[in-house]
Amino acid sequence: MSESRSRICILGGGFGGLYTALRLSQLPWDHQPQPEIILVDQRDRFLFTPLLYELLTNELQTWEIAPPFTEILADTKIQFRQGTVTGVDVNRQQVQLADQSQLDYDWLVLAMGGKTPIEAVSGAATFAFPFHSLKDAYHLDERLRSLENSDQEKIRIAIVGGGYSGVEIACKLRDRVGDRARIRIIERGEMILKTSPEFNRETAQKALSDREIWLDTETSVEAITAQDITLWYKGKSDTIPVDVVIWTVGTTVSELVKNLNLPHNEQGKIKIEPTLQVVDNSSVFALGDLAFCEDGNGKVVPTTAQVAFQQSDYCAWNIWATITGRPLLPFKYYNLGEMLVLGTDNGSLTAQGVKLDGMLAYLARRFAYLSRMPTPEHQLTVGSNWITQPFSKLLSDL
Repeated sequence: MSESRSRICILGGGFGGLYTALRLSQLPWDHQPQPEIILVDQRDRFLFTPLLYELLTNELQTWEIAPPFTEILADTKIQFRQGTVTGVDVNRQQVQLADQSQLDYDWLVLAMGGKTPIEAVSGAATFAFPFHSLKDAYHLDERLRSLENSDQEKIRIAIVGGGYSGVEIACKLRDRVGDRARIRIIERGEMILKTSPEFNRETAQKALSDREIWLDTETSVEAITAQDITLWYKGKSDTIPVDVVIWTVGTTVSELVKNLNLPHNEQGKIKIEPTLQVVDNSSVFALGDLAFCEDGNGKVVPTTAQVAFQQSDYCAWNIWATITGRPLLPFKYYNLGEMLVLGTDNGSLTAQGVKLDGMLAYLARRFAYLSRMPTPEHQLTVGSNWITQPFSKLLSDL
């Protein structure tokens, strides 16, 4: 690489990768040429995953939560490369892509996220619906439309996992499908939302109860077929009919990440310093779901979108600081609170001593996420649409 202009390769265009790239492009490079910044992702669009549920209820449109990378990066000097990463040679400092091309780098950011471990249960990979990507949402929507257009009396939906995703999607689907829905949440633990604040958990439980959504706690899944799901509860096996199984539980790292010549923990996550640099490899940074991160106080941070969002600022700063000879900053995670959407007009929020539920929490969540969208231009376009949409709908109904 040229000594006058280094190259930063960022693998993964989610919250960690895209926001690192955007922040890097905004930092001052007054006394030297700005490094070449290349963002690589196998998709052509960024996905604001916390709002993916709203596609199923037609509350939001694809363009609002999944703008193309070319649109986001249009007014920046960041180069976007659509491609699938097949390998990383950390000794040669090269990234290999599926089209047989290679990218040399001086600094590397690993932000490719995790994957849902759906293969562990018999039939799950074939018959269950994951819910992590636009493709997943479209696939599930197609299946729901088919069932809604059928003449069957009940639409039976099983959701595996009683965490945030499971609870939120259950409420959304009940509001979409209506009284025909027969929805159950299957959770291995003793309660849903076990890491949530008590207020949010109680609000969620009420929302589920009001929608007549069943909770099967202390229950695991043994097998899934096209027509039924087999559950294990306190030593007994029970097979029940089902039309749709949605898999929301678990996150693991990809085989590609596990096979990188870098230090890993027992789960295959890459070990990093509080500065987000990979242990024993200061030119490689890692963040998000694939990284095992302890902050400056030695506390393990969770792998959530909120964490990746905050890590991106530190990652960009520390790359910039390394290149410009400034001190690096240890990552400090600030828990800004928790927001849940519980249907099409309901939510729950606990943050900084504030507790909200109902429509007020629903709107607060929506506008909090609006402020975190990737660029001011996209925020303005989406925000304007949200404000004018009710009036447009009212006029069209007249």
